[in-house]
Amino acid sequence: MPPRDAIRSFLSRFFRNHALNDDEDIFALGFVNSLFAMKLVGFIESELGVPIEQHDLDIDNFRTVNAMVAFVQRRRGEAAGGAAPGP
Repeated sequence: MPPRDAIRSFLSRFFRNHALNDDEDIFALGFVNSLFAMKLVGFIESELGVPIEQHDLDIDNFRTVNAMVAFVQRRRGEAAGGAAPGP
């Protein structure tokens, strides 16, 4: 499953009463607490196979679906030996 679809599917389990757009800030909407943030990090690591290091724990990497997809793509590019694309 493509990262975007997997992330949207994961988030939909928690945001059932809100049709989340890919560019909506889940932190600003008040959907995220510290426990959920850890579940989200665990999901990206285990289900998408992207190891998350301490320096990756920047809120901007997880703020929106688009940000998470871009983060996953960057990390996969780095893992494949490619240069990470610029911001």
